[in-house]
Parts: sequence; C-alpha cells; structure tokens
Amino acid sequence: MRRTILKLAVSAAALFAVSPIAAAAGPLMDRIEAGESIRIGFANEVPWAYPGEGNQPLGFVNAFALGVLENMGYDNIEPVVTDWGGLIPGLKANRFDIITGGMYILESRCENVAFSDPMGVFGDAFIVAEGNPMDIQNYQDILEKDATLVTGAGFNIVEVAKDEGIPESNIMTVPGPTEILAAVRAGRADAGGVTYFTARNLAEQSDGAVSVTDPGQMPEDTLNWVGIAFRPSDQDFLEQFNAAMNDYLGSEEMLAAVEEYGYTEAQLPGDDVTTEWVCENR
Repeated sequence: MRRTILKLAVSAAALFAVSPIAAAAGPLMDRIEAGESIRIGFANEVPWAYPGEGNQPLGFVNAFALGVLENMGYDNIEPVVTDWGGLIPGLKANRFDIITGGMYILESRCENVAFSDPMGVFGDAFIVAEGNPMDIQNYQDILEKDATLVTGAGFNIVEVAKDEGIPESNIMTVPGPTEILAAVRAGRADAGGVTYFTARNLAEQSDGAVSVTDPGQMPEDTLNWVGIAFRPSDQDFLEQFNAAMNDYLGSEEMLAAVEEYGYTEAQLPGDDVTTEWVCENR
C-alpha cells in the first residue's frame, strides 16, 4: 500500500500526546511543535527505500516508517533523497530527521546514531555473472580465488569483507546498487556484495546477465537487523516511535503496507532481539 505525502499541520493532540516523564524535547520535537515537517532521509535502494515520482517515498522500510508515524498522528512528511554514504552524515548535519533507508544496526553505526527497535531481519548475498563461472558462494571463496568484490560505499559489506580477511585491494566501492550491477556486468568485479533483497532486484534488472548466490552460504554472523535511525538528541521522539512501532510491527495493517515490496512475516525480527544486543553483537 502506498501513501501520498500530505502537507498538513500536525494536530495539537498529536503534539502533546507524550508521556509526562518523557525526556526533554530534542530538535525533531522542536521542529514539529513549530509546525515544520518531519524529514525522512533515504537513498535509491530498491526494494528497501527509494524515490518514486516527485520523490514519493517507496519501498518497504519507507512504508513501515510512514505507517508508524501515521499512527502517531504525524503526516507532515518531507522526503530527502541522498546517496547511501550521505545518510548518517546528513542526519548528523541536520539535513533530515530520520533515516528510513533500510540501515543495518551495526556497532560502528550505533556510535553515531540512535536506532529504533529492529523492524526486520535480513541476510546478504552476492550477485555474480550468470552461471557463477568462478563458483563464488561466500567471502572465503573471494579470498581464496583472489577475486574482486564490489559493494557500496558505507555498506556493511565493506566491514564484513575486511573481517573475513579480504585485502582492501580486492574491495571496490561504488556509490550504490546501480554501479555494483554495472561493475559485475562489465567484468570489472567478480562479485557484488549487497543484501539478498537488493541482489534479487538487481538480478531481475539484469535481463539474465547476473544471478544471485545462496544467502545460506554466508557466515551466520552476517545475518542483520534493520532499524530506523535518529539523532541521539531526539531520544524523546525515539521513545514515542518505539511505543507506536510495538503495536504496528507484524500487524495486518503493516504487512499489507509492505507486501508489494516482498517483505513477509519471515522477515519479522523476533520478540527476543533488542537494539542493545544487536549494537553489541554486530
């Protein structure tokens, strides 16, 4: 289900529907109380979060975040599209207020942003030339075959590849998925590291030029949880968001909103996984 962005003022009831013991108002709450929009930042990452006509926020993470915000009473939303590598710097520089791009919760990122509770769990995969001529299934295959891995600047794949022993000289970074696909198609890289959802989408775009490796062949610790990212100074708003998210996550309303993008009950994060645990273990 796609939502049209409405430029309506937030109702007074929504503005003051906060806990009496909530933290001091952060910059985002100040914006809302001044009648300004909530700015959501995302890149062009199909099917996670991407712009449609007029920068309409599409993708299942955008659909999820908009659903939570709508249930909180907020519908004055402004989309801001940027490169993936510009998401965290843009949030910190106050160019937008929330990252809805489908960002993995990682220890290195937890040092810079405050994540919501997890909204889904996902694995990674590689795109390779059709037929997988080098028989690449995981990072050790890339290492042993001296293959070149391409991935996006700022993607978690960069950290994982280095942790798996792949030298920097074998890691090519590009702005995003379009360039990853181009590098593999042109033979400049032997494998493209992305999320499994993104890999499937790139394979569909490639007209049979690339295929997707089995995500089950990847290390278990590459399974990742996604959260919505906020500035640490907006802890008051984050607490409200988590409370509304608790009611929305896994609901019929939520699953209907994300269905067209391929998110299913299988991607629900589980009740026993907390953001604190993920920050410490990923």
